[in-house]
Amino acid sequence: MTNMMTRVRQCMGAKALGAICCLLAPAMAAMAQPAQPAASPPASGTTLQRIQASGVVVIGHRESSLPMSYVANGVPMGYSVDVCHYIVQALARHLKLRELRTTYRMVTSSSRFDAIEKGEVDLECGSTTNTAARRQRVAFTIAHFIASSRIVVLSSKPYERIEDLEGKVLASTSGTTNIDSLAREAANKSVRVRIEPAKDHAEGFGWVVSGKVDGFAMDDVLLFGLRASHSRPEDLKVIGKPMTIEPYAVAFERNNPELKAVVDAELRRLIQTRELHRLYDKWFTQPIAPRGINLGMRMPHLLVDSLKYPSDYVPQ
Repeated sequence: MTNMMTRVRQCMGAKALGAICCLLAPAMAAMAQPAQPAASPPASGTTLQRIQASGVVVIGHRESSLPMSYVANGVPMGYSVDVCHYIVQALARHLKLRELRTTYRMVTSSSRFDAIEKGEVDLECGSTTNTAARRQRVAFTIAHFIASSRIVVLSSKPYERIEDLEGKVLASTSGTTNIDSLAREAANKSVRVRIEPAKDHAEGFGWVVSGKVDGFAMDDVLLFGLRASHSRPEDLKVIGKPMTIEPYAVAFERNNPELKAVVDAELRRLIQTRELHRLYDKWFTQPIAPRGINLGMRMPHLLVDSLKYPSDYVPQ
């Protein structure tokens, strides 16, 4: 199967490959996993067993990843959180539970994967990129957003691209793909910068506002959210060409084919019914809490194209 997929990748374009991967995924999963009796209960210690026994799903959320996952007026909310609410309903149907409650646990870029592995959260609903390295620790469903890494700076500064930041101090959030991609981009462009790790997005953004650092690298959607939430959005600008492509997806327990099948089926249903498009409009083209800001972000072309061929396939 590996040799066949290699030949397919060589011969097919990205869109066609996505469709093929989607079609082959069930067969590949069946080959990789032993057959399970239809009536067998979830294995001991799995996410599904915990949910069935407790009647509770624990959602891991972020504090300041607006509009994906954040806290407003003490309530976790956001585009990713709404996607997870639909997944919770799908889990209730799958487990034949009349009622399934939701509780929340805040996680950070550094703690989110530990929380999944320890069983402290069942679904991580934030701004988390699906990567090969991370798939060694957790599983991901189909991407519900695609971002790209860029840099926010003060509008009063003459910076327009990373090359303009030679000798400057930049920040990015610890535990994210962005801090690595920033260092890689600077090295590729032969730009000397000092990179300071921030504990979260709000801290890194605040350092730009205060002048402690010259720029903060993060996913563009989060930068626009932070900028829009600032008291003077016009004081900040997002610069540079995309340094990466970041497919956001819900993360959950690895090596649990039953759970993954339920989660993936619900994402495909949201896409096919266009409910996901309505959720996108709610969070990106309409006023949102807590201050009624409107990001005014139309769905990116990369996301539009990826939703035509729903798949969790990410090569790296």
